[in-house]
Amino acid sequence: MSMTITVQQYSTPHKSDWDNFVQSSKNATFMLQRDYMDYHADRFNDISLMFYEDTTLIAVMPCSYNENQASSHAGLSFGGILTNKKMTTAKMLACFESMKSFFKEKNIHKLIYKCIPSIYHAYPSDEDLYALFINEANLIRRDVATVVYLPEKIKFSKGKRWGISKAKQANVEVKQFNNFQLFIECENQILEQKYNTKATHSADEIKRLAESFPDNIKMFGGFINNELMAGTIIYETPLVAHTQYITTTPQGRDVMALELVMDYLINHHYVNKKYFSFGISTENNGTILNNGLIAQKEMYGGRAITHDFYELLI
Repeated sequence: MSMTITVQQYSTPHKSDWDNFVQSSKNATFMLQRDYMDYHADRFNDISLMFYEDTTLIAVMPCSYNENQASSHAGLSFGGILTNKKMTTAKMLACFESMKSFFKEKNIHKLIYKCIPSIYHAYPSDEDLYALFINEANLIRRDVATVVYLPEKIKFSKGKRWGISKAKQANVEVKQFNNFQLFIECENQILEQKYNTKATHSADEIKRLAESFPDNIKMFGGFINNELMAGTIIYETPLVAHTQYITTTPQGRDVMALELVMDYLINHHYVNKKYFSFGISTENNGTILNNGLIAQKEMYGGRAITHDFYELLI
């Protein structure tokens, strides 16, 4: 059955329509709402798409471009085509045809498509994967993320359990806090020492985002006498609690404070979520596995999911 899908480029007057659709989507997160996407709008050329069947919005896709190449989205970890439960496989194929026609008109020759990891799917949402296959897209990158399946958790390793006991003996107290400046300063010290880099977000940026999304961006730390030993910034969605940043101080490592923080989050605070995500442990576009990093995550009971990137020639 043929159908006509039209594509319109997102602009600011569409903000409420975009956000309302994302909030009702079966595979989106708060990170794909415009108030999150647009915090760094000055760094990217936005060409996000809205797909209509007649006058009904049926899908959106966060997207940016640079010269003749588009990406969904260069400023986000992931962001493919977002849909609701009315999306069918045939409609998705039609969306791809309309998307390719749109990009051809814009003289865009290539799309880097960042698939949304399956843990964020509230309902089966792989219509886009089939459309990528039909359109002969090439898998160009596969990252490995480590995720705890919370309804049936794997027991922490012996070393992690010992660390939890050590942190308790050191009187580490785990609590939620909101001093983002303190956290990012600590995180940047570690990143600069280990990797000569800094956190993606500044303290002011993450603070503004947390104020815009107070139910989704939260921070937890392990303290001794109100001094931060270790902590994490959590990106919380209906199904997933994801560790966007993790930090620890030299003293925090000595007393194993991070182990107690993770024990609290995985075994107490987020027991009603489906997944606890530690993020990726791959480098160089997925071709190198950081064995030491992933081993630490697996000691908490995490196991692998993949995050795929495709190249679609237009």
